[in-house]
Amino acid sequence: MGNSAIVPFPSPESAIALAGYQEENLKLLARQTGATVVMRGQELLISGTESQVELCEKLVRSLEPYWGVGKAVTLADIFTARQALDTRRQGDLEELQRDVLARTRRGDEIRAKTFRQRQYVQAIRTHDLTFCIGPAGTGKTFLAAVLAVQALLSSQVERLILTRPAVEAGERLGFLPGDLQQKIDPYLRPLYDALYELIDPEKIAGLMERGVIEVAPLAYMRGRTLNNAFIILDEAQNTTPAQMKMVLTRLGFRSKMVVTGDVTQTDLPMNQQSGLAIAEKILRHVEGIAFCNLSKADVVRHPLVQRIVAAYEQHEA
Repeated sequence: MGNSAIVPFPSPESAIALAGYQEENLKLLARQTGATVVMRGQELLISGTESQVELCEKLVRSLEPYWGVGKAVTLADIFTARQALDTRRQGDLEELQRDVLARTRRGDEIRAKTFRQRQYVQAIRTHDLTFCIGPAGTGKTFLAAVLAVQALLSSQVERLILTRPAVEAGERLGFLPGDLQQKIDPYLRPLYDALYELIDPEKIAGLMERGVIEVAPLAYMRGRTLNNAFIILDEAQNTTPAQMKMVLTRLGFRSKMVVTGDVTQTDLPMNQQSGLAIAEKILRHVEGIAFCNLSKADVVRHPLVQRIVAAYEQHEA
């Protein structure tokens, strides 16, 4: 005997917000629960066995904080809501949904999308030094940059320093054309991308001229003490152990540092150990330092990117 349920939506916008682009969210809800899910106007029809219908309805209702106000539901939101139901963490899910980190210049809300991303955000808020290790697309750099910009705009820090080692696949800075800034820019593109989401591009140029936002290769950190600053070291897997120790010991008073990287993607020479891998071993149990590990489950990108990351992991296993 089949069961069914109907979930009414307050507006066409809220129905579209749940259904997603080309109804991809409905397809995922069906795959996640085994139920048949059909949108008819402003009503969602759910059918299947009793447990399938119940799970699907719970999942849809737990996403109401988004679709109820016409905010697009993402695939990551659905995965996280499902995880919350499976692990009885509805309270944590509600907190995650409420915790808006910032708004983009277009007015879109930025928030952690997965429980581990939220753990990472909380770690940055409560620690002066946070390491985040995980694959591309997990929001490591972006979330750190969002919190850094917030700290700058609310005067918790006076400067924002973005740095990464200039070791890239087969390229040396000496062979790149242009002045230093032009040479460095390609390496720091991901950090700029996050800044442009939050601050007017015209303003960024002024802040950089005044040194309020500094974007520099790691070598430029040597011999400095970074007080009143929010420092992000990106692509930290490409540091040598000596470089990593150098940058960690630059941390000054009233400063925060976030170190991000993916230990599986090192561009260092074969015989060179990664400063990030060594730091994880040495500092894992040091009081006051947070370590966060993100995985392919935290990849908040096009679903195809998640499948590509998983396929490569399987191939390399």
